[in-house]
Amino acid sequence: MKSDIEIAQSAKMEHIKEIAQKIAVSEDDLEYYGKYKSKLPLKLIDEDKVKKSKLILITALSPTKYGEGKTTMTIGLADGLRKVGKKSMAVLREPSLGPVFGVKGGAAGGGYSQVVPMEDINLHFTGDFAAIEKTNNLLSALIDNDLHNGKDSLQIDPRTIAWKRVMDMNDRSLRQIIIGTGGKANGVVREDGFNITPASEIMAILCLAKDMNDLKTRMSNIYIGQTYTGEAIYAKDLKSIGAMAVLMKDAIKPNLVQTLEGTPTILHGGPFASIAQGTNSIIATKMGLSLADYVVTEAGFGSDLGAEKFMHIKCAPNGLKPDAAVIVATVRAIKHHGGCIADDLTKENILYIEKGFCNLEKHIENVKKFGITPIVCINAFPFDTDAEINKLKELCSAMGVKVSRSTAFVDGGQGSAELANMVIEEIESGKNNFKPLYNETNTLEEKINIIAKEIYGAANVAFSAKAKSQIKLIQKLGLYHLPVCMTKTPASFSDNEKKIGRPTGFDINVREFEISSGAGFIVALLGDVMRMPGLPKIPNSVNIDIDDNGKIIGLS
Repeated sequence: MKSDIEIAQSAKMEHIKEIAQKIAVSEDDLEYYGKYKSKLPLKLIDEDKVKKSKLILITALSPTKYGEGKTTMTIGLADGLRKVGKKSMAVLREPSLGPVFGVKGGAAGGGYSQVVPMEDINLHFTGDFAAIEKTNNLLSALIDNDLHNGKDSLQIDPRTIAWKRVMDMNDRSLRQIIIGTGGKANGVVREDGFNITPASEIMAILCLAKDMNDLKTRMSNIYIGQTYTGEAIYAKDLKSIGAMAVLMKDAIKPNLVQTLEGTPTILHGGPFASIAQGTNSIIATKMGLSLADYVVTEAGFGSDLGAEKFMHIKCAPNGLKPDAAVIVATVRAIKHHGGCIADDLTKENILYIEKGFCNLEKHIENVKKFGITPIVCINAFPFDTDAEINKLKELCSAMGVKVSRSTAFVDGGQGSAELANMVIEEIESGKNNFKPLYNETNTLEEKINIIAKEIYGAANVAFSAKAKSQIKLIQKLGLYHLPVCMTKTPASFSDNEKKIGRPTGFDINVREFEISSGAGFIVALLGDVMRMPGLPKIPNSVNIDIDDNGKIIGLS
């Protein structure tokens, strides 16, 4: 079989104006980025239509290093719904260059279930990430310029500055740095650091803003630090919002592309689920619901990360509700969580299916806690056996959950037609009724305990001395009511990536907090997770090249 990039490069794409016609968008409303990409104006959002259309969430079991194909299954379901006669769209996040050149590779799907143009989507795309990066770093420059102005400044205490610079690359050496060295002309010497762009609060704000006015309001409320007398300083105090908004004028508009089968697809925003909220923008989701009857979207990693944040941070405060949910799993991943060694993952072993099912079982329970009965989608691999598939179906059936085996990777939308029909049946049953697990009346500690105990299965939550001190600051700033964005390893329900399967009796350790008052949530950092990833020993970048004709190779 051809590689992902070979399949994408051999595809015959439709002009983007033809894709727009499928969702009744006028050519006059398209802002072209070449023949196959376009920006969409926010005026296309129809709140009445949003309430009538159906939103389908794709999540997964705890990911493994082998990849479970959640984006591939998301695209496959959107194509599959079209195959069975429904007006559907996929609404996804944009890839980050960090993983593209790091360990994961691209994020445009795989096989015959991809969004295209694949190279453009994975490399710069329409410049949204660059705009977010520049907006973030403009604020950083203004902060340090204010410090440099001495007595004529806001008198910000540099020891309290919480705002960091960002770049869209995995670079661990920038996590903690010293800036302003080399003399007085170079600014004030202080500690600083970088986050990766998907972890930026500007990214979070873009994905949670309703329109340009809301974007500006949220950026105004970004917490910077405190003065020497203890007064809080926000971005609006630096008179930075107009300039920041100008940099975001195009990035706020969602991007229209297509799948290999010509299904209209919106890509917008790209926060990681392990270190941010992990879902595409509210604007993009509402745009999709305005233009189609069924919208398929994904939340990063498993139900314990992206799905939980999708429910509590994206849906609950913004009047959105998922009508159905799909949990993506692979036979290989189930056996991994059962303790099967890597060399034996492709060999039939029912015992490891039974042992590893505990992980999928917990994810099923988690989705049910939100009032939704999920469907399990098994992403098919050639080495899966009928006996293993049947055992998984038997175990899921005992929990009242349907299972569909998808071959979308090989067969495109037709490979997910069965899944599409199951999703439609589940929606039309009217049994699902979304409900969050907490609300703004819960304290910050209560919210964290609810997530840790109900979703992760933890026994206790421990707060470091630093975290306890920061809780007092959060209370002082009047931000105690905000939802919480938990930041932890995706590989385990715990904050220790080595505890696979379904660990029990463990503690969740809250190391520290970051205040995202502009985005509208509090970030809790668990265990040793970092908001600036590092590269693996052999990064994916070693495989990527371009020939004399401009043809890219090695991108996955």
